[in-house]
Amino acid sequence: MIEDGFRLGRHSFGPNELVVMAIVNRTPDSFYDKGATFGDEAAMKRVELAAAQGARIVDIGGVKAGPGDAVDAAEEARRVVPFVEAVRERFPQLAISVDTWRAEVGEAVCRAGADLLNDAWGGFDPDLAQVAAKYGVGLVCMHTGGAVPRTRPHRVGYANLMADVLEQTLSLAKRAASLGVPRESILIDPGHDFGKNTRHSLEVTRRLDELAATGWPVLVSLSNKDFVGETLNVPLEGRLTGTLATTAVCAWLGARVFRVHEVPETRQVLDMVASIAGTRPPAVARRGLA
Repeated sequence: MIEDGFRLGRHSFGPNELVVMAIVNRTPDSFYDKGATFGDEAAMKRVELAAAQGARIVDIGGVKAGPGDAVDAAEEARRVVPFVEAVRERFPQLAISVDTWRAEVGEAVCRAGADLLNDAWGGFDPDLAQVAAKYGVGLVCMHTGGAVPRTRPHRVGYANLMADVLEQTLSLAKRAASLGVPRESILIDPGHDFGKNTRHSLEVTRRLDELAATGWPVLVSLSNKDFVGETLNVPLEGRLTGTLATTAVCAWLGARVFRVHEVPETRQVLDMVASIAGTRPPAVARRGLA
């Protein structure tokens, strides 16, 4: 287990803490929930429930990751900025992440109270890191293999996958630090499914300890992804078991933040892993003591 803590804005995360980041999609066409939290009221109920179930971070996104209807920066900001303001006011205990690759949207959400910019497209807009530095917020540096936003991988290949993952994530992290993003607020993400086929995503999972060994906190976004569906040959609604199995492996190998749809199930998996690792005591320990 990795022992160093990290910080996102005003929020500190302790040594060995395994953190749940709850997904809140402000999109009408999410692959998973099909727009269930597009409306303000539904989205706020999702935040309230996620916080009660053990999430410490909420990740708010205004653009579907995959192909779909065009969403310009103005529309993306309209979907997320007022909501970030509302969440900041109602849930001061939560760290707020915004899933965006655009610097202008990053600027707006940081002014609204965001603590983390989740750049899921690997520095596609290089100015986003400068925004994180300007506001002293966190930044996720993700491997995409050079993929363009909102595209799917097509016959992608790597001479050495893990070397590529390490080179891109570490170069992005080091650049962010050089620009002034607080070092303790920079996370790296191997980018499951992004610029990768299923075999690639399985490889970065079993070799995740190589990322954790770099010393940068590792974030993984595994929840109900295509590599889980293809590995088990199950539809979207049947991917929870595979997601949780992958979550346990990643936690054991050193991941620190887990971006998820199912919060309570993930929280239990992480608590179990931490207890096996010896960094969390059992909630109750009566067996064999009486």
